[in-house]
Amino acid sequence: MDWGWQNRMARMFPAPTGRTVMLAVDHGYFMGPTHGLEVPRQTLAPLLGLCDAVALTRGVLRTSVPPSTTTPVVLRVSGGASVVGADLSHEALTTSVEDALRLNVSAVAMSVFVGSAHEHESLVNLGALVNQGEAVGLPVMGITAVGKELDKRDARYLSLASRIAAEQGAHVVKTYYCEDGFSRVVEGCPVPIVVAGGPRLETDRAVLELVHASISAGARGVDMGRNIWQSDHPVSMLKAIRSIVHEDCTVKEALQALEEARLAPTAREPRADASPVRA
Repeated sequence: MDWGWQNRMARMFPAPTGRTVMLAVDHGYFMGPTHGLEVPRQTLAPLLGLCDAVALTRGVLRTSVPPSTTTPVVLRVSGGASVVGADLSHEALTTSVEDALRLNVSAVAMSVFVGSAHEHESLVNLGALVNQGEAVGLPVMGITAVGKELDKRDARYLSLASRIAAEQGAHVVKTYYCEDGFSRVVEGCPVPIVVAGGPRLETDRAVLELVHASISAGARGVDMGRNIWQSDHPVSMLKAIRSIVHEDCTVKEALQALEEARLAPTAREPRADASPVRA
């Protein structure tokens, strides 16, 4: 790959670890103003400088991210379905590579729905996006989406979907973690895997255990949203996740740091859904 492609990848997976903590805020493209992301600008403000990359749509990028930001952008370029529609898998490419280049993003991302009614269209679209991306040095992240069928998140399905995305040319694959056999998912995918956070987990410990288990099994990072910006302490949670991904901290160490930040008298953080302070 050319220098531009390598540079974009290196910025998203920075040295010395070569791992990444991506912040996902692209949920509105099919969920609308979901809890904690009602006002994207407010959600992003305290978090943008702490992540290795931010995943969002062009609408949120143009309206809610300062042009002075140096955080790499992973641009969501697929869509066309919503949570109130009949089938979340009925997506198409909605943003061009030309617009992605105008926005100076580091990568583009789209979902593939292996095993769904629209499997064929999503995989063909991924192949087409890779063709367009490689022509201009733009990495492509394939996202193994499961729609509303969360029970699909087992090793057999995730291995299949991740490998197919990589075979179509995706340079990074975002997929889910599974307790039984996730190392096989990683081994069977010849490109870096980053793990999705999914819906908000019940406890902070569960979030940090997910991150630690993913990295221990060979994932190159995480791409999390709701488990960060729906947290009572989003900044501290993001820092705790970073400590595991980039400093090889244990769950116990990360959880202790998170609890200390919560107890510190100066550690009050703006909630992602908090109203602005009025003078």
